[in-house]
Amino acid sequence: MARLFFRRGQSEEAAPDAARELATRARAILGVGEDTTVSITEIACGDPACGGAETVVLVMRPGRRTEAAKLYCPLARVSDDDLREALQPLLDAAS
Repeated sequence: MARLFFRRGQSEEAAPDAARELATRARAILGVGEDTTVSITEIACGDPACGGAETVVLVMRPGRRTEAAKLYCPLARVSDDDLREALQPLLDAAS
């Protein structure tokens, strides 16, 4: 199940469909089933390098602590390569 959360001030480019698509892509990269929740959130970032927003991916697997990956760009600009790189530590931790 993908859970989508947005806060006020979110990028106008970001939309629930984009978050759902990103969650689907994250789920495929991680190889997780429906018992794992993937949450995508775009938040304001104070670092000028972020471009004003960052994307946070939370992965909640049964029986494990919640894991997080951050991408320092708005949700709408997250590429497959960016996502794969950000999720790599979560793949390594599962091994």
